[in-house]
Amino acid sequence: MPFESPVLKEKATIKDTSLSDKGARATMTEQKSEQVIDEQKSVGLNIRLAPVNNSDQPVLANFTRLNGAPGMVFVDFGFLEPAALSALSRLAQAGGKIPENLNGKLAVRVALGYDTLAALHQQLGQVIGGLKAQQSQKLAPAKKDAR
Repeated sequence: MPFESPVLKEKATIKDTSLSDKGARATMTEQKSEQVIDEQKSVGLNIRLAPVNNSDQPVLANFTRLNGAPGMVFVDFGFLEPAALSALSRLAQAGGKIPENLNGKLAVRVALGYDTLAALHQQLGQVIGGLKAQQSQKLAPAKKDAR
């Protein structure tokens, strides 16, 4: 995803729950008059986020933790030293004693409502799906060449 400075753009989805004039008026009878017919429409909307202070600077994180709270989820993004992680991996493979604690730095904590968390989940799924598709396209020509 290309970085657009100083304003970030994001596509948002807005759902319109207005009644469809065409189908609702023609088929509504007295028996069905109590039922509400919802038709959802997706509309693309460009959202621009203006940076505040250094908020447009990327933060490196190699560790995440989720903590639930009533009505929201806290997402902690942290950084653990790569050398400590590799030393811990070597220690585990050698059968050594694993330390009870590993110290890292909290890079940022983000509080998300459940609706925003669900939207983030959907967006992450789309990004991961795109990355998997790119990876399979790169591997496909290599397999053909190997034959």
